[in-house]
Amino acid sequence: MAHVIDILIIPTYDLTTLAVMDNSTYDGAPPTVTLTIEVPGFDTAVGLPFTVSSLNIYDSVDLGISTAVENLPDGNYCISYMIDGETEASVTARIMREDALQQKFDEAFLKLDMTECDRAIKKQSKVNLMSIYFFMQAAMAASNNCAIVDATRLYTQADTMLNSFISENCGCSGNNYTITFS
Repeated sequence: MAHVIDILIIPTYDLTTLAVMDNSTYDGAPPTVTLTIEVPGFDTAVGLPFTVSSLNIYDSVDLGISTAVENLPDGNYCISYMIDGETEASVTARIMREDALQQKFDEAFLKLDMTECDRAIKKQSKVNLMSIYFFMQAAMAASNNCAIVDATRLYTQADTMLNSFISENCGCSGNNYTITFS
């Protein structure tokens, strides 16, 4: 039986960490491996410490992009895992990290006071949030299919729409009720 190489990128729900799980099956003793993570906007981190058959968690210091733990940037990450000396025994995963954008989306969603808005504004706000969410999902789908340019464009559009939604105070000021029904 030959090595079956597989890695999983596990959500940490933490802006400062990235988790990579070794889901491989090894023929005999676990081999020496090389892990490479390309962080958007930074040089590639090569030769990261990696424990086989385990969950490995990395932060900005581990990835060599800062000297103190900071939030990891959103964007397209490329994670490559290879058994040393066996170029045919490798796997590469691409992910669109959207943790900061998701946190901003969650905050906007939670600030939307559904009891303050009238029915029409509530409905429009829900439609706007769902549109933003679909752009976020489309960015991830594009990244998962190696369409990096499309993924970046869709992510940027979602971020722009979300910033606009937030700056407009979600359309829920209570003024519509005051103006219409007072």
